[in-house]
Amino acid sequence: MKTSQPEAKSAYLQIGEVAERAGVSQRTIRFYEEKGLLKAPARLESGYRLYTEEDVRRVKQIKKLQQLLGVTLAEIKEMVEAQDTLRQLRAEYRPDAPVDVKLEQLRKATEVVQRQYQIVHHKVEQLLEMKAQLEDWLHTFERWRKQLEGQSPKS
Repeated sequence: MKTSQPEAKSAYLQIGEVAERAGVSQRTIRFYEEKGLLKAPARLESGYRLYTEEDVRRVKQIKKLQQLLGVTLAEIKEMVEAQDTLRQLRAEYRPDAPVDVKLEQLRKATEVVQRQYQIVHHKVEQLLEMKAQLEDWLHTFERWRKQLEGQSPKS
């Protein structure tokens, strides 16, 4: 759909504005469009994409779900590197090493695993919050359904 310049200024946002407000890159927005997560936007005659406030809300929602249900690339990298560190510590372990060397290796391994635990624990906490919100909605909808059924005429 093509639209005129004046309408675009008042009711629509360009991709850079949406990206900034939603905290994502312009490439991410295009990717969401390609995958069908966002509807194809209206366009100016010049080809510029035009988005709405609803598009901003949707991008924020997608981002929130991605964050709550998954891990970031940085977290994935950190966890993979942690496994590498643990493998290296195991390879360096010597049963006949002095106690202070063994204690240092154990301290390093503990630090690595604690960081992995923190990442996972944080995700679990976020998921529990989301679960509680969904349960609240389900209880509210059930209460509304019962109220409406109580108002409907019996057949």
